[in-house]
Amino acid sequence: MWVKLCCLLLYFLALFVLARVFEAVAWYESGFLATQLVDPVALSFRKLRTILECRGLGHSGLPEKKDVRELVEKSGDLMEGELYSALKEEEASESVSSTNFSGEMHFYELVEDTKDGIWLVQVIANDRSPLVGKVHWEKMVKKVSRFGIRTGTFNCSSDPRYCRRRGWLKSTLIMSVPQTSTSKGKVMLKEYSGRKIEVEHIFKWITAHAASRIKTIYNSEHLKEEWNKSDQYRVKIYLFANLDQPPAFFSALSVKFTGRVEFIFVNVENWDNKSYMAEIGIYKTPSYILRTPEGIYRYGNNTGEFISLRAMDSFLRSLQPEVNDLFVLSLVLVNLMAWMDLFITQGATIKRFVVLISTLGTYNSLLIISWLPVLGFLQLPYLDSFYEYSLKLFRYSNTTTLASWVRADWMFYSSHPALFLSTYLGHGLLIDYFEKKRRRNNNTDEVNANNLEWLSSLWDWYTSYLFHPIASFQHFPFDSDWDEDPDLFLERLAFPDLWLHPLIPTDYIKNLPMWRFKCLGIHSDEEMLETFQDSESDSDSENKEVFSSEKEVLEDDELHTYRRRSEGEPRCTAEICSCANKYCHREPCGRKARSYGSHGTAGDMEPDWSAWPSEMLHCTECVVCLENFANGCLLMGLPCGHVFHQNCIVMWLAGGRHCCPVCRWASYKKKQPYTHPQPSSNDTPS
Repeated sequence: MWVKLCCLLLYFLALFVLARVFEAVAWYESGFLATQLVDPVALSFRKLRTILECRGLGHSGLPEKKDVRELVEKSGDLMEGELYSALKEEEASESVSSTNFSGEMHFYELVEDTKDGIWLVQVIANDRSPLVGKVHWEKMVKKVSRFGIRTGTFNCSSDPRYCRRRGWLKSTLIMSVPQTSTSKGKVMLKEYSGRKIEVEHIFKWITAHAASRIKTIYNSEHLKEEWNKSDQYRVKIYLFANLDQPPAFFSALSVKFTGRVEFIFVNVENWDNKSYMAEIGIYKTPSYILRTPEGIYRYGNNTGEFISLRAMDSFLRSLQPEVNDLFVLSLVLVNLMAWMDLFITQGATIKRFVVLISTLGTYNSLLIISWLPVLGFLQLPYLDSFYEYSLKLFRYSNTTTLASWVRADWMFYSSHPALFLSTYLGHGLLIDYFEKKRRRNNNTDEVNANNLEWLSSLWDWYTSYLFHPIASFQHFPFDSDWDEDPDLFLERLAFPDLWLHPLIPTDYIKNLPMWRFKCLGIHSDEEMLETFQDSESDSDSENKEVFSSEKEVLEDDELHTYRRRSEGEPRCTAEICSCANKYCHREPCGRKARSYGSHGTAGDMEPDWSAWPSEMLHCTECVVCLENFANGCLLMGLPCGHVFHQNCIVMWLAGGRHCCPVCRWASYKKKQPYTHPQPSSNDTPS
């Protein structure tokens, strides 16, 4: 996860650097930056009209270029970036979709139950033609959609009873606007009563009703009272301008940020005394002033702060975000980070997509689960102070120059999705290249695996997990009785190939008992050599049989699973075992319990069996390496009771052979503790 997070941060850093490169290239080719102001006098009539349409100011009664230019100057400063965005938006001939309502419930759900948006609905009465023709309606839809106003058509033939109840007996236009200034307030429906059915007149009617929700100040006394008043709104944005009504984008934003930000329009058209404006730091008009508890911020002085709906919406969202905004942001970041797995994962193509789907599901599930307690905590009343401090931190951090660069880059890349996707793909391919090179240097075989090999390994893993699930290992010593595991019976009945590579963790190895091998007495080398020579001739044939049987057990481990069951009580063979020779003596034992006795001449060294765990079988040889236990060597025992060199048995188990080399009992399963029988006085060596 941390690797993917670092890769995502590197990608964002690359985007930031790439945006600065684009700015430098644009400055080199054209000689201006996006934040550079544009003189409206140098613009053509078409460009000036495009700027007014993007800001939402009517210009139908202004035939002269001079009047249009003055209206642009009165609405705010024009930057090169805003001019470029406006011209590009005009050239893009994208068709905007309009909703067709199917009935009363559909209309209520989308229009009357929407508390933070404006709707324009054309109602078509029964057996009547629409009020606005198809061509003009498409122009109207495209014009109002740039301000976030949604449109739709309600045909009364689909629900005539609802139209009669509403009084829609003739075709008309309905506008839905929130009635109050509180979040999730009531919605009022207004009907168009104008005589001229033209796009400009209808748009003027829409902007007039939207502007009526904004508090308007006409004199300095009212401004002073409002400026010093403290109410529920922590964030207020003032527009000081010499206009009849605020621009449409300003009115649309007041609806969108209902309950979060208060929008105030200060009309300074007929002001004679502007001394109070100078006192509060307003020296020119038009000005967009953001007033917060932390101070005053002048919108438009930093990068990307254009006089447009999209730029100001991004600015206000960063200052006063909703919980939904933070959730959407976290969702985008988590999914971008999860998609990095497609490039980090090496091997077959199918493997990459399987891992990607798994990562997407895991990350999104964890994200939703993590947000549930956060939403619960935010609803608690005693967390209001925490919420206010969080918003204060947002306001401090998002009014910096770096934050303005980030917002400008976000608007740039979101308006060029192809560039965003291509840079993400290029970044991922670079990660894939370096990751593949790193793994090849480490001699990892999965880099060259094809789809069939990986699917085969996936099937092996699935069958191994299905028929041989992960078993938990209990700590030694065994304090309670343990019956024979029923899984062992199923394993013996099934095909052995399914258990050649079981999916078993190796964590249980560290819980196996370990101790030092010690002898009770020390003998000279001559005595030990003499004893060994005397016993070697007597047991030469038996020694060969023991060695051959143990080697066959080790060789057959890679080919098949050894299982031995016998009727009745199994008994062990008798072999001589001591520290001086290689042979073990096994006394007759009960079911799955065997005892090793030490017998030899008087000169033999006797092992210190008191240091051994009570459940371990007595023996002095490791059947893995076929070497005797030396005095002081480290031993390790398995649950079945057999004992080996610690290094030998660890290498055996770590190689995937999770069973005893002697009896094939699973090395991670318990077995009933073995109790050594009390030696009798008449025991004689074999």
